[in-house]
Amino acid sequence: MAVQIKGVRVGEGSSPKIMGVLNISPESFFSDSFTRCDEILVRALEMMQEGADMIDLGARSTALTAPPLSVSEERERVVAALRELDGCGAVLSLDTMHPEVLDAALRYDIAAINDINGLGNPLYAKIAADSGLPVIAMAAGNRPGDPVDFSGTLSALRLVCERAERFGISDLILDPGVGKWVEERSVDADWELCRRFSLLQEFERPLLAAVSRKAFIGNAVGKPAEERLFGTLGVLFFLLEQGADIVRVHDVLAVRDVVLVFERLL
Repeated sequence: MAVQIKGVRVGEGSSPKIMGVLNISPESFFSDSFTRCDEILVRALEMMQEGADMIDLGARSTALTAPPLSVSEERERVVAALRELDGCGAVLSLDTMHPEVLDAALRYDIAAINDINGLGNPLYAKIAADSGLPVIAMAAGNRPGDPVDFSGTLSALRLVCERAERFGISDLILDPGVGKWVEERSVDADWELCRRFSLLQEFERPLLAAVSRKAFIGNAVGKPAEERLFGTLGVLFFLLEQGADIVRVHDVLAVRDVVLVFERLL
């Protein structure tokens, strides 16, 4: 089924969409992607010009090594950023798992909600449902990204779909949660998930691929986050072939070329 995000059609045969990462967390695993508050508007406009169909705003690093961040500080960062972006015309999604942050952000013009906790928090799920906005929900059982193998990912995504149905959320996009979200997960699990990505189409929901510069790519090429662009592009092309409907990326301009070439080969 297709999902409309403020006029941007996702899934069901439409062209793959590019989601640019607008990272306002200085704790991020990829430090080069951090954008200061006074540069947020410029960076958002730059990504739109480069070909981003939507922009995902996030204020909290989810890397296992990231220092703790209070919910109030995350909320302050998000609100400050949304004030800067007000009226810029970007199709914005908000990347947060905390209901307090989501509730504050809904006072501004966001077009979608990105929940790495897979609607596992009932208060969050109710706020999301009441907003009427499309939801991107990541595979999560008891905590974000906790599946450690492909069968676990399938089980978690079924659970996410059940939660969405329970709260009346029909505009749902699924994120299988590639990456080392928990210590127990191996890089082999990430590669397996990528290889079997096409099987996720059984859910009949649009699929998001978020692999940009992640550790499993670094493990394969032996390079830090700052040098993983080419590896990322290789994985993304494969995932587009496997049915990814949205690619969430740091490098919009380079990925735009990949998407254009992919579409010519269809």
